Amino acid sequence: MSSEIDLRYVAQLARISLSEEEESVLGSQLKDILGYIEKLKEVDVAGVEPTAHAFPQTNITRRDEEQPSLSNAEALKNAPADANGLFLVPKIVE
Repeated sequence: MSSEIDLRYVAQLARISLSEEEESVLGSQLKDILGYIEKLKEVDVAGVEPTAHAFPQTNITRRDEEQPSLSNAEALKNAPADANGLFLVPKIVE
C-alpha cells in the first residue's frame, strides 16, 4: 500500500478548503501518521485476542430510572418559536 495520499482530494471529500500552508502542514502530518500505521503492522500479534478495550468493562451505562423532567414551559423557554405548547420549526419537506 502506498503512503502517498491526495490531500486535495481528501479535503474535497471532507468539504473543507485548505491554504497552501495548511496543505503542507497536514500533508506532513498525514505522512507521519501513515508511517506509524506501517510500523504497527510489523508488530507480532499472533495469539493476542482481539479486544474493544484494554480492560474488561461491564455495564458501563447507568440504570434506566424514571427521573423528573423539564416542564413544558422550561423546555420552550429558549425556543425561537412555539405555538400551543409545541416547538415551531421550518417546513423542510414539500
